[in-house]
Amino acid sequence: MMRPQAVVFDWDNTLVDSWDCILATYNATFRHFAMPEWSMTEARARVAKSLKDSFPDMFGERWTEARDVFTATFEAIHLEYLRPLPGVEDMLRQLRADGLYLAVVSNKRGAFLRTEAEVLGWSDCFGALIGATDADADKPAVAPVTLALAPRHSLPAAQVWFVGDSPIDMHCAVNFGCVPALLRSEPPQPGEFDAHPPAYYFPRPETLLDKLRELSVPKPAI
Repeated sequence: MMRPQAVVFDWDNTLVDSWDCILATYNATFRHFAMPEWSMTEARARVAKSLKDSFPDMFGERWTEARDVFTATFEAIHLEYLRPLPGVEDMLRQLRADGLYLAVVSNKRGAFLRTEAEVLGWSDCFGALIGATDADADKPAVAPVTLALAPRHSLPAAQVWFVGDSPIDMHCAVNFGCVPALLRSEPPQPGEFDAHPPAYYFPRPETLLDKLRELSVPKPAI
């Protein structure tokens, strides 16, 4: 396996801890519609797609109303919940110092994504921050990855890693043809990634950096 020239990251629960905020926002939306609320386990199992891809099935003809409630609730609270995951900022700074091109592809609305990156002081780490509706389609489609890599349009897909925490991220990586890498403390669960297995599993940002250092060491000639 070759060392990548670019790394595309998911955002929520890959770089920042978002589950408490996500659960609070969904449950506020469910209360608006007098629907049963979710537990954290249910949220973790069900949340992956963007709102425009998931809400029509969840809320039917009232999905745009649900989208507006969700968006207003999230906008009011998301910065209060914003927390970087341990080791992530050091990892991003090291990757940039090593000359890698970094980008984000998220199913979070693009304006919220870019605001969070700005608040964290991370905007300068990324060549592109692509959120839901910024491209013609959202993850797992290839369109947002294509847009994220536009400044490096000549870069072969095999030299790109897509790093995320969920099956939809691995699916997106496989669709695009780049290397799927799982970054989260929880190891893959039985059957979770059968359809689109990650090429790498990194329990911490430091282990991702270790793998890149390993791939940077020239192999001896045979």
